Amino acid sequence: MKSQFIRLLLAAALSVGAFVGAAGAADAPAPAEKSEPAAADKKADPAAAPEAAPSGEAAAAPAAGGAPMKPIDRVNSTEKGTLKNPYSSTDKAITDEGHKIYMGLSCNGCHGGGGGGGMCPPLTNETWVYGGDDDTLFRLITLGTQEYKKKYNATRTGTESVVGPMPPFGELIDDETKLWKAIAWIRTVWGGRAEKKVWQ
Repeated sequence: MKSQFIRLLLAAALSVGAFVGAAGAADAPAPAEKSEPAAADKKADPAAAPEAAPSGEAAAAPAAGGAPMKPIDRVNSTEKGTLKNPYSSTDKAITDEGHKIYMGLSCNGCHGGGGGGGMCPPLTNETWVYGGDDDTLFRLITLGTQEYKKKYNATRTGTESVVGPMPPFGELIDDETKLWKAIAWIRTVWGGRAEKKVWQ
């Protein structure tokens, strides 16, 4: 009688354990089926090339996994001349955010709050000391004047009366999208002639 009672208790305990295990498994997500290759496999697979940017187009998309890179990482991993701003200077929400980023990084201390210049060249006229295309501005702001000149053997393509050097911001900005938005705002204050515009 006593052994029969112990067997019943043991059976009940096992049943409860099985029930709790099944209930817990119901809460856990089911393992993903392997119907498609993992994202990393897609990147390595040449057949997945349509996801990559076509040759000569912007390499400004966020890094794999959707996470944006630091500007310095983008510069170091992208061929010179291929960076394009993914944000439009006609999108007011983007440019308003870009102006806040510009002010928050104290760009106004050198270039003025409205981009009119100060210790450093104005952003409002058509003279770009090293070039005004997206790729050049992104790299110049990221690396600073000295490193930009050294890395790309760059020389001035334009002259200004104010020649203060650009400090490197690459390690200060944690997310490349912030820099692109600030550049989008900079485009809104530019007042040069249409034929001098070197970006879209």
